[in-house]
Amino acid sequence: MNALWLIIIGILVFIAAYATYGSWLAKEWGIDPSRKTPAHEINDGVDYVPAKPAVLLGHHFASIAGAGPINGPIQAAIFGWVPVLLWIIIGSIFFGGVHDFGSLFASVRHKGKSIGEVINTNMGHRGMQLFSVFAWLTLLLVVAAFTNIVANTFVSVPAAATTSLMFIALAVVFGYAVYRKGMNLTVGTIIGVVLLFTMVWVGNVIPLSLSLNTWIIILMVYIFIASTAPVWILLQPRDYLNSFLLYAMIAGAVVGIVIFRPEIQLAPVTAFNVNGQWMFPMLFVIVACGAISGFHSLVGSGTTSKQLDNEKDAKVIGYGAMLIEGVLAIIALITAAYVTQGELGELLKGGPVNVFSNGVGTFMSKFGIPFNIGKSFVALAVSAFALTSLDTATRLARFIFQEFFDKPGAAKQNPLTNMYVSTGITVLVGGYLAAGGYARIWPIFGSANQLLAGLSLLAVAVWLKKTGKNYHMITVPMIFMIVVTLTALVFLIRTNFVAGNYILVIFPVALFILAIILAIEGYNILFGNKAVETKK
Repeated sequence: MNALWLIIIGILVFIAAYATYGSWLAKEWGIDPSRKTPAHEINDGVDYVPAKPAVLLGHHFASIAGAGPINGPIQAAIFGWVPVLLWIIIGSIFFGGVHDFGSLFASVRHKGKSIGEVINTNMGHRGMQLFSVFAWLTLLLVVAAFTNIVANTFVSVPAAATTSLMFIALAVVFGYAVYRKGMNLTVGTIIGVVLLFTMVWVGNVIPLSLSLNTWIIILMVYIFIASTAPVWILLQPRDYLNSFLLYAMIAGAVVGIVIFRPEIQLAPVTAFNVNGQWMFPMLFVIVACGAISGFHSLVGSGTTSKQLDNEKDAKVIGYGAMLIEGVLAIIALITAAYVTQGELGELLKGGPVNVFSNGVGTFMSKFGIPFNIGKSFVALAVSAFALTSLDTATRLARFIFQEFFDKPGAAKQNPLTNMYVSTGITVLVGGYLAAGGYARIWPIFGSANQLLAGLSLLAVAVWLKKTGKNYHMITVPMIFMIVVTLTALVFLIRTNFVAGNYILVIFPVALFILAIILAIEGYNILFGNKAVETKK
């Protein structure tokens, strides 16, 4: 089969879903363009800052994408391309899109607070505390993992390091010019994008080579600053400009696929059990961000909701960004599917990003871009988005940490609610995991991430029911993701217990118990008459 049909079908189905199902969700949930958003109500100049839709879409998409929709589909290709493609399309439309849109909208209606606070208001303080602890621990894994991804990328591709450092400086200048000096956004964007791609060239001319540990230290300092700096000076402009890298990469891949029309070499379906991994539940855990990801709810209810200029923008940013990510996931699948099983095995030795870079580099070569340049550009774009996810995760962890210890009405403020203290603790623990032992607990990250998705859907469903809105479109995705996660955790507990990795048994057991407690709480509220006791 020609891979061109995969991308055509995916794009057409996503466009139709955005116009129909996305609009229906907005109507059912009561999106109100005349209602003032938290970005305008609070507007503290640090976290709550209104952003133009194009700028916020760039930030949101850059933050949720990272390397997730690339790694997941390629790794899941061991089950064959058909189940992966079906899950990407169905998951993005009915699971991930609903999850992202709902999380963003729920946060906006709760003054831009996190999903943890949505749970506190609608399910009780105990549920909020349990969710917040779990979310913060999961974000520590994100910080540790992406620190290593970025540091290793900078070591292996020094050109990416040079470009990334110059790009940070460009983002600061861009933010100051647009938000403080009134530069026209269109003019600023043109100048910024030209300079960005010039920096890509400079990076190849003047690569910066440092050791892995040195880069980890530099990244720790950077994310501390990035997490506490006002969003307009770095986060908004950097993520906005950064998104053009990904847009260019997606466009180049699509054009290359249209011209090249690669034939799919992988089997439509391989086996239900591949090397001890069962298609259910592992397919739905491995694909992760390519279909649904709990991390998205933390982004939507963390940084994005605090910058939403108008509620009508929630559809394109919450639902639309997930569909764009679905397109990226299909492209990633195609890069794995156009090679043979044997070649995929060889390429996977260099990691999924290596498979993706090779594939897209090959596609781009069909319209005149040298393979080596195309491959380097793709690797740079992926590492840039890993860096974006890294400091966004740090800021989100800071929000959750502060909310957890915040006690309104207390005579004296808890020092742990100070943003510098909470950020410092997050960075130190995340850095420790990155430098020493995070890899030992990394196998639980996939399940933890999808568990976040199920619990976030639960929070949104409870809130929609309490406000008299239609929540039935959420119940099926919610139940499915919780069942998938619990099943995956059982598999993980059994595997690690047999292998004697007892530290990897404790974490899944804790997550399993947490999921059961919160699921019972949510069930009693959704299908019973349990009263909710919230924090006063």
